[in-house]
Amino acid sequence: MTIALHGMSVSRGIAIGNVHIIERDQPDIREYKISKSQIDTEIRRLEEAISNARQQLRAIRGHIKESTTADIAAFIDTHLLMLDDIALTQEPKRLIGELRCNAEWALKLQRDALVNVFEEMDDAYLRTRKDDVNHVVDRIMRVLLKQTPLRHEVPDSRLTGYIMLADDLTPGDTVLMQHHGIAAFATEYGGPTSHTAILARSLGIPAIVGLHQASRYIREEDTIILDGILGIVLVDPDKNTLAHYQKKQKEEKRYYLSLGRLKKAPATTRDGITINLQANIELPQDFDTVREVGAGGVGLYRTEFLYMNRQAPPDEEEHFNTYLKVLKILDGLPLTIRTLDLGADKQVDGGRQTGPVQSNPALGLRAIRLCLKEPGLFRPQLRAIIRASAFGPVRLMIPMLSHLQEINQVLQMIQTIKTELDSLNITYDHNLPVGGMIEVPAAAICADMFAGKLDFLSIGTNDLIQYTMAIDRVNDEVNYLYDPLHPAVLRLIRTTIKAGNRAKIPVAMCGEMAGEKRHTQLLLGLGLREFSVHPAALLEVKQIIIESNLAELEKMARKVLFSTSGAEVAMLMGKTGPAKN
Repeated sequence: MTIALHGMSVSRGIAIGNVHIIERDQPDIREYKISKSQIDTEIRRLEEAISNARQQLRAIRGHIKESTTADIAAFIDTHLLMLDDIALTQEPKRLIGELRCNAEWALKLQRDALVNVFEEMDDAYLRTRKDDVNHVVDRIMRVLLKQTPLRHEVPDSRLTGYIMLADDLTPGDTVLMQHHGIAAFATEYGGPTSHTAILARSLGIPAIVGLHQASRYIREEDTIILDGILGIVLVDPDKNTLAHYQKKQKEEKRYYLSLGRLKKAPATTRDGITINLQANIELPQDFDTVREVGAGGVGLYRTEFLYMNRQAPPDEEEHFNTYLKVLKILDGLPLTIRTLDLGADKQVDGGRQTGPVQSNPALGLRAIRLCLKEPGLFRPQLRAIIRASAFGPVRLMIPMLSHLQEINQVLQMIQTIKTELDSLNITYDHNLPVGGMIEVPAAAICADMFAGKLDFLSIGTNDLIQYTMAIDRVNDEVNYLYDPLHPAVLRLIRTTIKAGNRAKIPVAMCGEMAGEKRHTQLLLGLGLREFSVHPAALLEVKQIIIESNLAELEKMARKVLFSTSGAEVAMLMGKTGPAKN
């Protein structure tokens, strides 16, 4: 009998194959006391384990194909950097000496401390970085415990065409999957912002996360179908189901091959309206893909990576040099730099504490709130962005605005910096556009006020939906309420777009909703004319834009705004006949 299991799709595609289950036995790490004379021996054990773990990661990095995008290697490099971080190399040694405990216990204590820091962060993307800590520590721990390598870590072709199932996967696991020719993977945990999900999209591997308790129903070597479009895994499919999906698989392959022809085509609708289609970027290595997919620029450059895996925050020169490199790669394409979007619990300067642990960090001191409270953290980045504007088309974007006062404070800081640069005869773009992200309901409702102060707006749907629905989108207990089509969300989007139109300033959308092709026509109908999406989604979105007639979509959108539920919205959208693959 066929069993259907539901999870969250994080990378599109269909795969059919046998299952290999990655089982990581979680050892019971126990503390035992050592004598003073054994401390040096125990520290050497830890150092050798870290060295072996580093060699393993370098071997994995060596398996990365030259044709693979640079951001894939960057994830492995991040783990290699963590193996050089004193938080993992020195602090456990101190614990060994201070507590006179075994290396495994010292490493466990330090892992727990680091994970707690990440768990308290308000930003969903950064909160999932605790997975990196766990992955790196687990690798060291396996060496300490003399565990043999897992089957998928041994380079051979025995797993070609398999679908992998695991509790969770490391970036190293995901890269090795491409090397082995793995067809797809599913994990019982994880979310859309995890490294695993990001890597899957970059590698083009169909993937589903959050497939809870899948190991109860799936056995080693079972034949399954993984539908990365609907987020469904079918266990032991019958002949008719198998034939149906084999046909869909061929159709999808033809569809993705056909998208290549759109790289140089303008994103122009059937009735002649050109849409500004840009890319969201997280790492400097990602910028090569902007030109590969024909993006019109970068609509969102997340700068948080500059603050991670280090003891002190980057200074002005590091910011400036990073932005110059990016502008050189883009070679004239516009770059929208979002200022720091971190929570107060992020330790960026050697363990500074900014206050008590927040009981609800998503509603606490984060993004522009943190930056205005700590100008010493904010001003170096502002100065660097303004200086970089002399070398290419740069836009500055402020995250999580909720008050007009915040805008006024930022604009005053920018003006002060410009005066300082003028006095030093340092060049910059005197007309540098300054915009704000609309990701708080208060900002959307007051978008007309914000539009009067700013040069552009960008809708961050990830947080806007979360705050509108009063749910934590990474919480499995309530994320079913995370609904982009909820009437309240759509009305806030429309309110923001109308405010921009009245003020004659551009309004973009850079949240995940913009990159979901099933929402493209609705957003066009609501008046959105600028999209910023993950590069992997750009060509799909472009195809739907090219096939769309705005006059028809605007009529549909007017009806949608009077809908009473997301289901009703979906039904109305279906009647318009959106483009299908």
